[in-house]
Amino acid sequence: MPVPHYYFDIRDGQTLSVDEEGLTLANQRAAEIEAALSLADTAKDLVPSASSGSLAIEVRDDDGPIFRAAFLFGTARSNG
Repeated sequence: MPVPHYYFDIRDGQTLSVDEEGLTLANQRAAEIEAALSLADTAKDLVPSASSGSLAIEVRDDDGPIFRAAFLFGTARSNG
């Protein structure tokens, strides 16, 4: 059985950065972990005022989309 190859496209609002290389991973669970780690790493470098308020990694294989991991953020005022 072939080892799956996954692609991790990054969507920041309306901007899509397509992953042309992808990664060979053992299974979908490994792809879910990779997407979550990549999402967290990408989100920490965002400038909140310059961002759309959402960031997602859209994971696909050679057959098409599999799942989407998203990070939503905003600001809230303190009532203190």
